[in-house]
Amino acid sequence: MSQAKTTPPLVTHPFQSFWGWLQLHMNCILRAGTPTAVVFDDDDLHWHFGVEDEETYLVQVLRGKRILAEMILNPSEIAYVQGRPESEEEYLFELIPPTPEAEPVFYFLMTHPFEVEETQSPPSRWTH
Repeated sequence: MSQAKTTPPLVTHPFQSFWGWLQLHMNCILRAGTPTAVVFDDDDLHWHFGVEDEETYLVQVLRGKRILAEMILNPSEIAYVQGRPESEEEYLFELIPPTPEAEPVFYFLMTHPFEVEETQSPPSRWTH
């Protein structure tokens, strides 16, 4: 008898909690994108997150000091984030708008799941 393959359940998260967690795990991003574009991580790339104002959140991919890609998110256009495992070592997080279609507007493929206990905001100033 063959065993039926089950679809992993979707887990939802508030956007602000996910955003704080994502900034702490930028080195765990495998790729990120929209329905029309995708950016893949690579060893010589760096992910940068910023907030210009309450309606403009930035996700940038840099090589050195050069911006290679940039995504602009408006948090008011994201109702929630849904996450699920894609494979044993890949977890997909889709940013869902407050529309009846609920089609993702952005996504992040990560190396591990969302950990609730790690949602504190990153420091306002990083030092090396």
